[in-house]
Amino acid sequence: MKTTIKMIPKKYNTKEQALQKLKHYCGYQERCHKDVKEKLYSLGLWKKDVEEIISQLIEENYLNEERFAILFAGGHFRQKKWGRVKIKYELKQKQVSDYCIKKAMKDIDEEDYQKTFNKLAAEKLKTLKSEKNIFIRKKKIQDFLLQKGYEHEMIKSLFATDDK
Repeated sequence: MKTTIKMIPKKYNTKEQALQKLKHYCGYQERCHKDVKEKLYSLGLWKKDVEEIISQLIEENYLNEERFAILFAGGHFRQKKWGRVKIKYELKQKQVSDYCIKKAMKDIDEEDYQKTFNKLAAEKLKTLKSEKNIFIRKKKIQDFLLQKGYEHEMIKSLFATDDK
């Protein structure tokens, strides 16, 4: 007996159905334009309809790239303790404009940023107390802070004060 595999047809949404789904999608959490486009294409819409829906979402203030960038940067800085380098990289991956990225970076308080950087460095140093070799200890702290996305100059200045 021969078995056949039935192909399940992709469900296509009308433009109106997609608009309602995307209003909910954008209302639930801030989204970038790239994520919204991908979602619309996954719903089976054509390019023309995708562009029209995105325009409508922007007009109705469901989609705002600047607001997304500011909230993304602030949230990832406060929650995940990411540095500016990593935040910029992630925003670039989401195809956020340079203008919005700069605006988001300005929104991070410099004093809080420095305090968080110092706190992360101190916490990492505590975990490395058993490491006797000072160069290995410094290298591990440096690697940790770079991985978190902090600027190389900040990390260098941290160790410049240690050497004196």
